[in-house]
Amino acid sequence: MPRFCANLTFLFTELPFIDRFRAAKKAGFDHVEILFPYDYPAQEIRAALLRYNLNLAMINTPPPNWAGGDRGYAAALNGERRFQYDFKRTLRYAALLKPDHIHIMAGRAKGAAALNTYVRNLKWAAATAPQQSLLIEPINPTDTPGYFLHDFDQADEVLKSVGARNLALLFNAYHAHMITGEVAKTWFDHGALARHVQVAGIPDRSEPMKCGIDFPEFFKALDWGGYAGVVSGEYIPKGMTVDGLEWIE
Repeated sequence: MPRFCANLTFLFTELPFIDRFRAAKKAGFDHVEILFPYDYPAQEIRAALLRYNLNLAMINTPPPNWAGGDRGYAAALNGERRFQYDFKRTLRYAALLKPDHIHIMAGRAKGAAALNTYVRNLKWAAATAPQQSLLIEPINPTDTPGYFLHDFDQADEVLKSVGARNLALLFNAYHAHMITGEVAKTWFDHGALARHVQVAGIPDRSEPMKCGIDFPEFFKALDWGGYAGVVSGEYIPKGMTVDGLEWIE
């Protein structure tokens, strides 16, 4: 079975943010991820990681306005300066928090000019942080209309165009189902490019139980394919987080 990770932006939200680290460790997790740590002092987060012997699997580059606003700037026309500013801010956090990966958010955009901007910004980021693993993630257009990276074939082409060893795929099984309807085939076609995996249930993005996606078989496929990363629960619990963790078993 894979090693599992708790997304502390989604899980244990019944607790104050810093208390979620202890709750995750108590629940059996050794890995956590935080989508946007920027509202909290990096030193405080680092202390919690060390106190509970937790590894930070991933953070995102900051979106300018997550609550109903933009979803990053990497593909946004005329947004290079803001993208570079945000990425450097992420690197300052990463220098202290030591995340395995940084997910670079594309933002809302479309067209050939946006693609050129996206590839150019990703090349710049990969060269700026050559020792840091960076990720891109296709996000389904139903939940996030207008998001530039919305298809796995498109992600493959972007990765080829950038051609950086430290840039890879974030494979989210929920988004894969929403985009293609065939998680197993999508993993077979694209999983070799993935360094990080996230899961959530269908259709309501709750606990990743056997509902629309056969997660036991998906986890077996990860093992058979030699996937070496963690699998993060990035879902909205239906109740108390600890009451819905049987999916791991």
